[in-house]
Order: sequence, then structure tokens, then C-alpha cells
Amino acid sequence: MPDIFISSNNPKTSGSDNKKPHWETLPPLTPEAKRQLEKEKIGQSINIPKGTDKHKLPGHSHNPLAAYSFYPDNIKFISADSQEKIVLLLRRHPLTNLPWIIITFFMIIAPFFAMIIPFYDVVPGEIRTVAMIVWYMITSAFVLEEFLGWFFNVNIVTDERIFDVDFLSLMYRDISEADLDQIQDVTVEVGGTFRTFFGYGNVLIQTAAQVPRIEFGSVPHPDKVAKVLRELGVDEEIEKIEGRIR
Repeated sequence: MPDIFISSNNPKTSGSDNKKPHWETLPPLTPEAKRQLEKEKIGQSINIPKGTDKHKLPGHSHNPLAAYSFYPDNIKFISADSQEKIVLLLRRHPLTNLPWIIITFFMIIAPFFAMIIPFYDVVPGEIRTVAMIVWYMITSAFVLEEFLGWFFNVNIVTDERIFDVDFLSLMYRDISEADLDQIQDVTVEVGGTFRTFFGYGNVLIQTAAQVPRIEFGSVPHPDKVAKVLRELGVDEEIEKIEGRIR
């Protein structure tokens, strides 16, 4: 009967037959390789390999007015740590600006409709000019306030924390934050035909932080945002297990 299982101590075994099988000669996995393998098992990996051009990543944008930007360039914010990296910068979907843009349009053309008022010609020209200047100053202030409210109301996701910045005025803002390991649940809300068609909605984040609930309102690609948050949460848990939390 032929020997199927050959012992390494068998004197009949020669030279090349003494070599260990290929799988026995492989070096042990490094901690980093184990971490990567674990993330690939669950299908979630947000880390960008070294040497990757972030400008070619899906969702990366050079547009300073972008409502969804993945690994944005040249963005800094108050209270950021030196090693902290911004993963997502979010604003409300541009279509949420449509109501005030329509109002602005009617405010711009309103003075021209005033010309059809019967007593318009009775008003002295100087008063009409001053009234028109004041009206357009009010219109400009309205546009500026609405635009700044959209531009500075942002949601920021870093590799360590999440932030919800509510811009209430030039003099006041409200910032809520939570660490990634404090996130308990992430829920996506996309309701209505309009939101479904244009792909934006709310991301509700339940946390164990001082602010129990943080809402990313009317953001583009809410499913992608939720997925990134879950992936970052997995990374944070793996770092905690390996003792690499900063």
C-alpha cells in the first residue's frame, strides 16, 4: 500500500520531499494584514491605501459649493485634532434652496409690477428711486442670509468624530459632536417622490454622547453617508480591540 501520509521522520523521504507544504512556509499575518482581512470579511473598508489619488475617488469634489464631498481638499474646522482627517463634508441638497430662490426672483421683478399701480406716477421720482434702492438692499440681505445659512450649515464626518454645525447668524452657531465609538444606531429617512427621485434625505444618528441624537438633514446620497458611518464605526471598534485608539 502506498504511503499517502508521509512523516518528516521517515528515512525513505529524500531531499525535496522533506520540504514543508507551501501553506506552512507562508509568514504569519501582520496585525495590519489581519485588520484588513477582517474588514474585507464583513465587506466594509473605508481606509484609502497609501499612494491612492484621492482626487479620483468617487464623490471627491473640487467644488467649494459641493453638497457631498468625499475626502475634501483644504478644509479646516475649529477643534480639529492635528491628526484628524475629514472623510465627508455635507450640506443640504442644492434643491432645498429652490424656495428662497423663487422668492428672490419675485422680489427682483416686484418693482417693475409697481409701475402699473395707478398712483405710481404721482410719487416723486426721488422717492421712487430711494424706495427701489431700499427694496433691492432688502432683497440682497435676504439672499445673503439664505445663502450663508445653506453654506455654513454643514455636517462633518472625520475618522474620529461627527459634527453637526448649525449656522444661526453671523454672530452665533451651534455645534453638536460625538465620537464614532459613541454611535449606537444610524437610520436613513427618504420620504416622498421628490426626495427619492433626486436622491437626498435625512440621516438620523443615535449616540451615547451628551447630544443623544444628531441629524444630517436633507443630505445627498444618504445611503452612502450611512454606509461610511458604519464603516468608520467598524474601523474604530477594530482599533479599540487592537489598542490603537488615539
